[in-house]
Amino acid sequence: MSRPFTRLLACFLLLGLLLVPPPIRSEDATGLRQLRTIPLSKLDALLPVGTHVLIERNAIEAFLVALEGVPPDWATVYGHGHHDLGHDERLFNLNRERDAAREENLVLNWHVAFVWPGELSQFDPDTKSYTVAIGPVFNSTGWGMVRFKPEEFPSNLRVRPNRNLPV
Repeated sequence: MSRPFTRLLACFLLLGLLLVPPPIRSEDATGLRQLRTIPLSKLDALLPVGTHVLIERNAIEAFLVALEGVPPDWATVYGHGHHDLGHDERLFNLNRERDAAREENLVLNWHVAFVWPGELSQFDPDTKSYTVAIGPVFNSTGWGMVRFKPEEFPSNLRVRPNRNLPV
């Protein structure tokens, strides 16, 4: 499966999650839904007006600038690496400071969309579908490596091939 197709597939799987009402967002998916594929250039037409699409580096960095202003001083936080004396405490303190500074920021009310790559995993003969393994993309930015992850995620995503597709 090609990388662009995989990204597009994951984007639409996530789009379905974005459109599910929040009270059931962490529940396992129920029923069958048709998987739609479109070019990423048409993604805005499917999303609610005002949604910030965080796929490209520039859009991700603009979101982070609006959220925090400037990147953290990673050199000071990391020192000489993960095993540097005081590293954990510096990182813990930085995270608490960032959380406190973000509390009243209206950017946290933005609707955002991002891409996770999805890969078809094993075939389940009982459901006649493939399980989907999805994980976050690590995006290289001026802020360091950025990834987006939900607090909870449905555990039973499946893809069933269309019977009418030529073999």
